[in-house]
Amino acid sequence: MRKSRFTEAQIIGMIKEQEAGMATAEICRRHGLSPATFYKLKAKYGGMDVSDAQRLKALEDENGKLKRLLADAMLDSVVLKDLLGKR
Repeated sequence: MRKSRFTEAQIIGMIKEQEAGMATAEICRRHGLSPATFYKLKAKYGGMDVSDAQRLKALEDENGKLKRLLADAMLDSVVLKDLLGKR
């Protein structure tokens, strides 16, 4: 997955600027992103604090590692079953 150009703190700062009354177009122009990207980030990070966003990132990373471990274990299981079945 591609890494974001912005940190969680920057994204939450942009959302708070918009909630404070600044125009979305102005925020997008200042930070160099499209309105669609802004609204996608707002859907993901809206209503969060910086600590919540960091926790979300840590959970997503851990979930990815666990999925890879599960896939490796399932592959090992299939290989073992094939080897035992052929003897």
